[in-house]
Amino acid sequence: MSSTLLEVTRAAHEEVERLERLIVKDLQNEPTNNKDRLFQSHRVRNMIDTISSTTEKLIEIYEDNDNARKDEIAALGGQTATGINVFSAFYDRLKEIREYHRKHPVARVVDANDDCEALLKEEPPIEFSGEEAFGRYLDMHELYHQYINSKFGEPIEYSAYLDVFSDTDKIPRKMKMTRQFREYLENLLEYLLYFFQRTEPLQDLDRILSKVTTEFEENWAAGKVQGWEIDNQENGHVPAQHTAIDLDYYSTVEELMEVGPERLKEALAVLGLKTGGTVQQRAERLFLTKHTPLEKLDKKHFAKGARGLEKNGIAAIPQEDGNSKEITLMEVKMKKLCDLLEETIARTKDNIVKKQALTYEEIEAEREEEETQEDTESEDEEQQIYNPLKLPMGWDGKPIPYWLYKLHGLGQEFKCEICGNYSYWGRRAFERHFKEWRHQHGMRCLGIPNTKNFNEITSIEEAKELWKKIQQRQGVNKWRPDLEEEYEDKEGNIYNKKTYTDLQRQGLI
Repeated sequence: MSSTLLEVTRAAHEEVERLERLIVKDLQNEPTNNKDRLFQSHRVRNMIDTISSTTEKLIEIYEDNDNARKDEIAALGGQTATGINVFSAFYDRLKEIREYHRKHPVARVVDANDDCEALLKEEPPIEFSGEEAFGRYLDMHELYHQYINSKFGEPIEYSAYLDVFSDTDKIPRKMKMTRQFREYLENLLEYLLYFFQRTEPLQDLDRILSKVTTEFEENWAAGKVQGWEIDNQENGHVPAQHTAIDLDYYSTVEELMEVGPERLKEALAVLGLKTGGTVQQRAERLFLTKHTPLEKLDKKHFAKGARGLEKNGIAAIPQEDGNSKEITLMEVKMKKLCDLLEETIARTKDNIVKKQALTYEEIEAEREEEETQEDTESEDEEQQIYNPLKLPMGWDGKPIPYWLYKLHGLGQEFKCEICGNYSYWGRRAFERHFKEWRHQHGMRCLGIPNTKNFNEITSIEEAKELWKKIQQRQGVNKWRPDLEEEYEDKEGNIYNKKTYTDLQRQGLI
């Protein structure tokens, strides 16, 4: 019965409301693992896309550019070419409904809640490679091989590449202007975008990148882009006199050769000429431009792709600036994505280092174990742990074996009054607690140093009595300068300090 435009409009509104309720119901369920989280995010993303497309169709209907909606509303009111006839319109509509049910006698009313459960359990297809492990790690091996086989890259290990791939500031600017680097950067940005869309489908990536682009345009116009500040000068490029050579000071090729190969190479590159060959060949090629304009030079002297040279020998800068801007913008976007994927990159590094210490069989066994663990994780959480003996829990969240419980004497309780009558189970835990923070805090509150003398003492009174005895013992052995400090007179007689001062005060010494 969706033949009329108004029925299509009503059905579209109903679909939008139904999908909104489904999104709320789906997000109320907390996913138990990473796989379920991804499925839930992609389900919600698909429903949001469906709502957006349906809403766009509704906007087109309400705009009513062809007046179809207006004509249909008028027809419902009985308006015809001859006038208004409400009863005629009513019976025509009734006839149409009866005709529909006559042709479809088994048609039933579809309940919108029937497929809710099926939609909430749907697992959307998500493409991940085996190395990516369903979005836990990055798979950058192709980009790694492209990096180490390029002129701007260096032969390093894959684990080291994960540390440096986001830091493109170390690559020379001359290398960044090459086609090879541009293709590498485009592939890197494309992979990071695709990976982020698969792992975080609910993030508004377009808005994030739009904000990055806006900030970049402002910084580029102000000349504040890191690494490209010197390019944004008044004329928009580096002055040519920094690299060009004034040939009026040189009368022969031999004098020009004394400039050096690097200066000659830079000057030739500025003019768009070939930069290869020996020092003499470079000097001869540059010396030709002293008396011959660039337009009249033979094409064999120019580098491939050098076109549109100006009369003063400076290559057209706007195109170079445009390429620099595009490459820098891609770098900024790539770094922003690396910040968003910081945890995934760190997890990938740890995984690579871990895999280097394992054999192939161990890696496969660990991968199977992780998959089975994910499948059984939710089931284990629902199962109630049976622990009638109230045994302590182990590292795996299950009760430890009973023989281990008896071996360590975990059934023995030791109370410490200094720790606030805290209970320690087992001799080992009791002996260890004398060096832990709780016992040290209790001794500090009593004003007693926590030394080995107070081990095995848990009573406050016993600790205080022992501390008094130690202080008294220290008082007996304490240094007494009046009685033990020695003085000698002129005749060589030895006295203690008290006797010496008394005799001196009486004038006998």
